[in-house]
Amino acid sequence: MKPVTEAQPTIKCLVWDLDNTLWRGTLLEDGEVALHEGLREVIVELDSRGILQAVASRNDHDHAWGRLEKLGIAEYFVLPRINWGAKSASVRAIAEELNFAPATIAFIDDQPAERAEVAFHLPEVRCYPAEDALGLPDRPEFTPAVVTGDARRRRQMYQAGVRREAERTEHVGTDEEFLRSLGLELRIERAGDEAISRVEELTLRTSQMNATGVHYSDEALRALVADEEHEVLVASLIDRFGPHGAIGVILLERRPASWHIKLLATSCRVVSFGVGAALLRWLSDEAARAGVLLTAGFRRTERNRMMEVAYRFAGFREHTEDGHEAEDGVQTLALEPTRQDAPAHLAVLAPRPFGDASGPVEWAHAE
Repeated sequence: MKPVTEAQPTIKCLVWDLDNTLWRGTLLEDGEVALHEGLREVIVELDSRGILQAVASRNDHDHAWGRLEKLGIAEYFVLPRINWGAKSASVRAIAEELNFAPATIAFIDDQPAERAEVAFHLPEVRCYPAEDALGLPDRPEFTPAVVTGDARRRRQMYQAGVRREAERTEHVGTDEEFLRSLGLELRIERAGDEAISRVEELTLRTSQMNATGVHYSDEALRALVADEEHEVLVASLIDRFGPHGAIGVILLERRPASWHIKLLATSCRVVSFGVGAALLRWLSDEAARAGVLLTAGFRRTERNRMMEVAYRFAGFREHTEDGHEAEDGVQTLALEPTRQDAPAHLAVLAPRPFGDASGPVEWAHAE
């Protein structure tokens, strides 16, 4: 096992071997196998922390998966790779499908040769012997600093996404018809204590759909929440398959003659649902209702071309705003807002920016 250093990230997915690791015995030889004592509690605890769990095992898939179902733990595993190939290939495939860096993947196996094979081909993956399994929840790399509500639902959200994409692939008709069938609801709310950590994560991890590429710390976000001239808004999405979780953040500043979007960032995984465009249309509608100019900061990065296109498509153009010096590398864009209709495929519930503290109301069609 490689030593853990402060520079290494928290584990995001643990890949389990089965025979003599997750359960006692070898399935093909012993027939009946049972979980090692205490491992169910380990699996449940890691799941509650938002750590995904997968399987890389040399076994017959149907037989092994049936045993996991009989043991009552199959629901906790995503992307089972149960085959007769190299385990490094299975671990690599799991990381690629999850789009996780190898350094955030862990692998546990009772066989030193199997761990060595994975370590040789994937040196960033952290490998553990089976006897360490019960102590994994006590290790710092399996202990996220903050466990948000979204983290606790991460596995369910991933599994819902798999079902959603499977239905999308099988859908006969237009994309618009499929989107309408989902019953999508976008909820925009003022960030509370629990949401702050997710907002910070979105500003840190979102790059393609981040208008400035700026990361706001927990401390900075809490200061903005307390400032009456700022709104820190978090967007979440749900459909008939389940929640997508927090997928967007808006940092809005009230200026004398305008509302200024200091940051707009959305998760790349909801681009196909039109969330970014819906947020910009909602902001335009609210600014028009308030009778103020809508401006936005944009800093071009190597990855956020999509965000620039979204702003331009919405009608934003270059602008110089008196009395406000732009941050280094950040240009100001502006839009003369007009009343907008809510998207046909998406119900939107949102508060009135800089209004009272009442809860979100449904975005009605423009008058």
